[in-house]
Amino acid sequence: MNTTSTLILATALIFTMWGMGLSLIVDDFTRVLKHPKAVLLGLLNQLIFLPLIGFTLVSFIPSSPEIAIGIMLLSACPGGPTSNLLSLLANADTALSVTLTAVTSIATIFTIPFIVNFGLEHFAGEGENVQLNILQTIGQMFAIVILPMAAGMLIKGKKPDFALKMDKSVRLISVILLALIIIGIVLKEKENIVDYFAQAGVLALLLNSSTVIIGYLTARAFKLKGKQAVTISLESGIQNGTMALAISGTLLGNAAYGIAPAVYSLLMYLTGGIVVLWALKNKL
Repeated sequence: MNTTSTLILATALIFTMWGMGLSLIVDDFTRVLKHPKAVLLGLLNQLIFLPLIGFTLVSFIPSSPEIAIGIMLLSACPGGPTSNLLSLLANADTALSVTLTAVTSIATIFTIPFIVNFGLEHFAGEGENVQLNILQTIGQMFAIVILPMAAGMLIKGKKPDFALKMDKSVRLISVILLALIIIGIVLKEKENIVDYFAQAGVLALLLNSSTVIIGYLTARAFKLKGKQAVTISLESGIQNGTMALAISGTLLGNAAYGIAPAVYSLLMYLTGGIVVLWALKNKL
């Protein structure tokens, strides 16, 4: 990808993580000690079940190497800030949602390089020899994920009123940048876009719907309350698509790897909306 595209991708992720930081406080991280079962179950779904489901799907459903790697990349990413909004709309456990999003955003910095390299090793086409440098990738992810999030939290702590005002603007900018990225990928891959979208649509929908369902079922199996189960369901199925797109374009340098995350980023609003309506109807 060219320098402009790479800059837009990195900027979009930085804005997304900064915006997340503007809504976080220290208690969002320490809450794991107060409600360990709910948080650990959410992490289990996010860090273990999600990549396993992604790998299973691309192993059994035929797709191009680019789509398969895109699904693996997506399944390695943390929950997205959108899950916090959907949890709020569903009248679920928003505090748990924020905690899971915050904790997985940090944890996946260390797991993403390994999962992505695993995906590249298994699904990259012949002649492809792209592998992420583990330590370098962790350092780069720290710079564009943790530092912006920490900066947002610092502003939130020092200037809460300013953070509240900035939050909406930053979220809007993040959405605009994400839209531009998706449009850019579509234009760049226009020759293969119909075939790519057909493949990615099926896999993305299956990944999204299965993780949403499994997230809820595992939470209920471990006797969590309905509101917590809905939260874990949403956290399991609403991924940080912006991060996946940024990694595909900046660290992997292949826009085609971003097709599946782009499709997923659109579909997750549909399934997320269904979960919200279902939760409200059943008054969980």
